[in-house]
Amino acid sequence: MKRISVDDLPADPLAAAGLFHQHWLAHVEHQLEAGEDLLITVPSADYTHREWRRAVTAGLARKHAPRRVNMVAGEGPAIDATEAYLARAPGVTGQYLET
Repeated sequence: MKRISVDDLPADPLAAAGLFHQHWLAHVEHQLEAGEDLLITVPSADYTHREWRRAVTAGLARKHAPRRVNMVAGEGPAIDATEAYLARAPGVTGQYLET
């Protein structure tokens, strides 16, 4: 599973979603089309970011099945532990997880 770390997202959820779509979406889709399963990591954010992150992740998973794609918010060892779990859980895709 390849990890893509998305950083420098704005605090405003609409701006963050817009920036993700403008600057990251094409890169993510290119990796999925190349046959990579992905773990997208994003910084922790408050609840106002949850819906756009869920929608992006679920939409990518549906569009690029059977490739797996999940998004995890957090940092450090928590991200690593979640990545290790997902590596052993081949049926988990399209999920947004917060650590």
